[in-house]
Amino acid sequence: MTPIKVTLRLFGSLREALGESSRVVELESGSRVLDLRDWLAERSPLVDQLGGRLAASVNLEIAELERELRDGDEVAFLPPVAGGDGTVKRCTISEWPLDEAEVAARVEGPDAGGVVSFVGRVRNQARGHSIEHLVYEAYPEMAEREMEKIVDEAAELWPGTRVAIAHRVGRLEIGDAAVVVVAASAHRDAAFLACRHAIDTLKVRVPIWKREVATDGAYWVDDHA
Repeated sequence: MTPIKVTLRLFGSLREALGESSRVVELESGSRVLDLRDWLAERSPLVDQLGGRLAASVNLEIAELERELRDGDEVAFLPPVAGGDGTVKRCTISEWPLDEAEVAARVEGPDAGGVVSFVGRVRNQARGHSIEHLVYEAYPEMAEREMEKIVDEAAELWPGTRVAIAHRVGRLEIGDAAVVVVAASAHRDAAFLACRHAIDTLKVRVPIWKREVATDGAYWVDDHA
């Protein structure tokens, strides 16, 4: 049978363990996501250590392990987390400092009687460690797509509510804004609830990873703190 080739992308602790961010892998025709995971596990014990917490995506969508792969697929294994048409993007990943006012402008309007924002900043203490700085890494295409799904969900749960999200990647110093979430609605209750829903769901579903660099060492965080 003719073999297939897929592009494997790695992030966070897996990228660090393997020493590369992507490679083309040749597999037998009919191979599944599970077979590629087994291939990866042979090269890094971290795969088995992460166990069921290691998710997989195919072509930017979360995929089951039994999914059959096709030639040309892009597959990513995701450690647990921590435009062009003139329209304003509601959700963005950026290497530059975040501007709360700019994010709010994406959703504000004359109908918005309540505007609620959340800004997550880098703190100097975490898990009993003194933090020097953080490094965030993302699967940007998938991260923005998942964030868009979250803001759509918020609009369904609280009709008339608009939500925007911006997340920064790269090195962040103490006090820097890592994430900004803004919800705008006719009424404050819906805005509060939508903002809380967005940040809580983001921490679970969006492929963004956090590496804490502390005075006593550096480590990847996978508890969504």
